[in-house]
Amino acid sequence: QVQLVESGGGLVQAGGSLRLSCAASGSSFSFNTMGWFRQAPGKQRELVATITRTRNTNYADSVKGRFTISRDYAKNTIDLQMNSLKPEDTAVYYCNAGVLTMSTWRHYWGQGTQVTVSS
Repeated sequence: QVQLVESGGGLVQAGGSLRLSCAASGSSFSFNTMGWFRQAPGKQRELVATITRTRNTNYADSVKGRFTISRDYAKNTIDLQMNSLKPEDTAVYYCNAGVLTMSTWRHYWGQGTQVTVSS
């Protein structure tokens, strides 16, 4: 059974940095994509950043130039380096992993980690 475990959330002042990590276990396959989503209170979950098996990255416009996603393919982990954090970055951050099999996507989610940015 696939499990995604996030770590690294916390409380930081505006302008500060945090690094989130996500470790995947229980899979015998390589994920096509891995990434981070976030959900703020009263808002829908939104994409933050993703990285594919071929190292292509995609970022939300709101985090471009501030966040960097990286992936260790051997360890099946991803990190999200978050710099110049803003209060609007406050949310629960979820790790996601996707596998494409026979034209069908399967997505797995972590339990989420809270990031709070104070002004």
